[in-house]
Amino acid sequence: MNGRADSEVPDDVGGAGGPGDLEDAGDVEEPAETARQARWTAAGTGALLALAGLAASVLRAAGSAPALVPAAYAFGAAVCAVAAGLGLRGRTRRALWLLILGVLVMAVGDQFD
Repeated sequence: MNGRADSEVPDDVGGAGGPGDLEDAGDVEEPAETARQARWTAAGTGALLALAGLAASVLRAAGSAPALVPAAYAFGAAVCAVAAGLGLRGRTRRALWLLILGVLVMAVGDQFD
C-alpha cells in the first residue's frame, strides 16, 4: 500500500464484538418503538396545548380583553388540536410544525392584551 500508516481502519471499529458494535449496545431502540413514542408525544403535546389554549380563550373572553385575544387563543388551540390528530396518524414532522404555529398564534394574540 502506498497510503499513510495511520489511515488503516482500527480493528475495534465495525468489527464483530468490538466497542463499536451497535448490536451489543443496550440503549439502541427499535425504529418502530421510536416512531410510536414520537406519535404519542406529538398527540399528547397537541392535546395538552389545545386544552390550555381553550382554557385561556374562555378565561380571556370572560375578562376585559379585546375580542382578538380570545379568538387568537381559540385559533391556536384549534391548530394544536389538528396537530394532535396528525401526530396520532404518524405525521409527526407536520404535527411539530403545527404545534409551533399554534403556540406562536397564541403568543401573538397574548401580545394584544
